[in-house]
Amino acid sequence: MAMTQLLLLLVALLVLGHVPPGRSEFKRCWKGQGACRTYCTRQETYMHLCPDASLCCLSYALKPPPVPKNGYE
Repeated sequence: MAMTQLLLLLVALLVLGHVPPGRSEFKRCWKGQGACRTYCTRQETYMHLCPDASLCCLSYALKPPPVPKNGYE
């Protein structure tokens, strides 16, 4: 009886301890300033695609200034 309970406990711990592989929400992009996400928050803007096809979201405070059209300004 005790051996069966111990075996059941061991199997339960192995099953519950398994962490399925998945994408981390803390994947970084844009020189470490942005985060790769499925959707950007309201305080973030989309910059480009990450390698896993998610969005590279960058805070509006960190958004780089636009490049001038003629390139000389």
